[in-house]
Amino acid sequence: MNTQYTITELAREFDVTPRAIRFYEDQGLLSPSREGSSGLRRVYSGRDRTRLKLTLRGKRLGFTLSEIRALLDLYESPTDTVPQLNAFLATVSRHREVLERQLEDLNATLEDLAQYETQARALLEGGARGGVKNATAPAAGDAGRTPAQHALPVDGKAAH
Repeated sequence: MNTQYTITELAREFDVTPRAIRFYEDQGLLSPSREGSSGLRRVYSGRDRTRLKLTLRGKRLGFTLSEIRALLDLYESPTDTVPQLNAFLATVSRHREVLERQLEDLNATLEDLAQYETQARALLEGGARGGVKNATAPAAGDAGRTPAQHALPVDGKAAH
């Protein structure tokens, strides 16, 4: 006997809203059967449950819905898994490259923040010794900037 699920059961199991499940259905990722006199009651099969699980996993990995759809459709093709694995590896490789670039950007931003934090702490320590106003003399063109503003970047570079 095939196990069947309601939209509420799947929503609870995967911690998503029924609306999200209906959205995935609208996108062609799920195809429940309809029951009831008006055909409004959705009934999901084990296949739909698996497709939802893989869809959510793909979203967590950063795949687009069209990529997820293509991968799911490959799994329903004939039993030759070589094309499936090649398509999956190509998709994973593209996402790995994007994530590695994002990681490089994040690491650069973290380094910048650490530098600004160090500069701000130095200004505060200097302020404790001799008053924050005297901690940093304004550079040319910086007249009117507060000491705290001297710790912030100007035109992408830290002020000194």
